[in-house]
Amino acid sequence: MNAEELDRLPYGMIQLDSSGRILHYNAVESRLASLKQEDAIGKQFFTEIAPCTRVQEFYGRFKEGVIREALDTSFHFHFAFKQNPRDVTVRLLYSKRSRTVWVLISDHEGKPLATTESETFTPSE
Repeated sequence: MNAEELDRLPYGMIQLDSSGRILHYNAVESRLASLKQEDAIGKQFFTEIAPCTRVQEFYGRFKEGVIREALDTSFHFHFAFKQNPRDVTVRLLYSKRSRTVWVLISDHEGKPLATTESETFTPSE
């Protein structure tokens, strides 16, 4: 998917390299986190953008998935952002093709966060 296609998804979508550096950061996630896409791309997700995620429940799963080169898990998480704290469902997916991890953010019940046209996502990039 290109950046425009990612922006049309009704979920927060972040692509991370194996070190946790942000490669893609879609429009829904930008609105949720009150952070411009261009200010997120290239930054370290777990330390510079969302340090609240640097816990075993999130970062630990990310690291283990990168090491195993296999990850497909969902869990509930509380983003403790100052401006917009929220409870969400997180899905982490490892893409063997790109050797990256996709982070999908939906509401706490796993439903879309935006009311745009829904598309099915598979981590093929």
